[in-house]
Amino acid sequence: MTKKTFKIGEYAIGGVITVEITSKEVTVICKEWDFSAGSNKNSDQSNAKELSRKTFKVGDENSMWNIDFYINELTTSYYTEQIMDWIKSKVELRVSFGWMR
Repeated sequence: MTKKTFKIGEYAIGGVITVEITSKEVTVICKEWDFSAGSNKNSDQSNAKELSRKTFKVGDENSMWNIDFYINELTTSYYTEQIMDWIKSKVELRVSFGWMR
């Protein structure tokens, strides 16, 4: 499993987004910043309180767009692009268009 935590701060709901990737699933976890661990980006946010979690199957139709839309609900388009670039570098997501299969 590959895992990365994005400490975004005020530009994301809760401030922290963690992404966990396996060969079959991508899980996006939104967390509330844990100020007891510190307030700078170098602080350990592994024990931050989880606000929401959503899991996506890599092979599902339009998995890339579904993940993109969910992350965009949590943060700005700039950070969504940063997170999606990292996800796409780790796993191949399925995209289909209605007229192309």
